[in-house]
Amino acid sequence: MFVPCGSSAAPDFEGFTLLMPAVSVGNVGQLAVDLVIFTLDMPKVGYFYTDCLVPMVGNNPYAAAEENSAELSINAEVYSLPSRKLVVLQIRSPFVKNKYRSFCQTLLPWLKSSRCAKVILLSSSHAYQCDDQQLHGTPLRYLLSPAIQKTAGELMQRLNWKEMEKVAAYPGVNDTDMVLRIPGGGITTLLFSESCSNGIQMAVLLKFCSEGDNIPDALALVNYLNEWLQLVKSENSDGSATPSQWKIPHSWRLLFGSGLPPALF
Repeated sequence: MFVPCGSSAAPDFEGFTLLMPAVSVGNVGQLAVDLVIFTLDMPKVGYFYTDCLVPMVGNNPYAAAEENSAELSINAEVYSLPSRKLVVLQIRSPFVKNKYRSFCQTLLPWLKSSRCAKVILLSSSHAYQCDDQQLHGTPLRYLLSPAIQKTAGELMQRLNWKEMEKVAAYPGVNDTDMVLRIPGGGITTLLFSESCSNGIQMAVLLKFCSEGDNIPDALALVNYLNEWLQLVKSENSDGSATPSQWKIPHSWRLLFGSGLPPALF
C-alpha cells in the first residue's frame, strides 16, 4: 500500500514509468536504482507499506549535507520526478520467507490504480548457472510482457538487445519443453508472470553476475536502462553513459564496511 509523505495528497502517477529493483544476486538492481535516484536528485514522495519485507530503518542513503543526513529511510520508499514522468520504488531489505506472492498481490493493484504507463524491473541472475546459449555475447538480457510488446518490441530490436532465453525444463531428459528460469533473480520470475497474466506493461532488464563487488554490474545495468530511457545524456556512440555521468551515493563508501583498523598493522 502506497502512503504519501506527511499529510500531502497522493501524487498523480498517471502515464509515468515505474522503475523498481528485484532483490536478486549481488543486489545489482537495487544498486542501479540508487544510481538513478541520486543522479537525478529525485525527491521522496512516500513509502510502500507492506509486511512482506524484512523491517529495517537507517539514515538517509542519499544525504549530501548535514541538514538531511538525519532523515530516516525504511525498507520500501517511493521517489518521483514529474519532469521525466518517472517514479521509482526502491526496496532495501529482503523478502520474508514465502511472501513473494503476497507482495505481488499488493503491488499489482497499486500499479493498476496508479495508471503507470509501464513498469521496468531491474534484476540479476547467477552467472554460473547460465545455459550454453546464454554464454555467448552480452551478459545483459530483457523480457517483455505481452501488453508492452507492441510498443517496446521494435525498439529492443533496433537497440540490438538480446531477449532472455528459455531453457529446457528437464535438461538431458526432455529438451523440447522450454521454461523461463532466472536463478538468483528473487521475485523476478513470479512478478513477471503475474504481470503477464494481469495485462501489466512490464519489462525486465537483468544482468548475469556473481556475488562480490557488484558496482561494475550496477553501472552496466543502469547504462543498459539508459540506452532505452535516456535518463542522462549519452556521450558514447552506442547511447550508453560513462561511469562518471552517474553520481555515486555517499553511503556506498560503507558498502563493504569501514575497512581494516590501522592497529592491525
